[in-house]
Amino acid sequence: MPRLFLLRHAKSSWANPGMEDFDRPLNGRGVASVPLIARYMAEHDFQPDLVLCSSAQRTRETFAGLLPFLSHDFEVRFLEALYEPTDDSYIPALRRLGGSAKNLLLIGHNPTMQMTALDLAGDGEAEMVASVTLKYPTAALAVLDLPISDFADIRRRIGTLVDYVCPRDLGLSGD
Repeated sequence: MPRLFLLRHAKSSWANPGMEDFDRPLNGRGVASVPLIARYMAEHDFQPDLVLCSSAQRTRETFAGLLPFLSHDFEVRFLEALYEPTDDSYIPALRRLGGSAKNLLLIGHNPTMQMTALDLAGDGEAEMVASVTLKYPTAALAVLDLPISDFADIRRRIGTLVDYVCPRDLGLSGD
């Protein structure tokens, strides 16, 4: 059964108001949150074999912060289409690009990340689903198990939300 990791990029900087949104880097809190989430992923053996990452600066920096904690071989694809998806959900991109991945990590943006998690979560602990519904802060990670053999078969309400964690849950103050 494939497992999907939905990671929103870490907190980005607004220090340069003239900078294009696509080019914004992580701020200090964002840089601090990535190792917390990465360590959590490593401790729970949340290791991807495929990474789909928006090509925006803040998502690439979030991915770079995960690298020291990723212990398995994996393929990574940086995709501008994940920065501004044409749908409210990443489901079409997962269907098109996920293939037969067993553990797929998608690093993207809100509100699309939150909508994707909610669109896929047909089951899971009610309190956890409510937390995703309420807020999907920067560097939040949702983990869903999917009863499919290929991501081409992914559809709404098929998944079970098995974990949801935010940096504040791991000791980082603020969102």
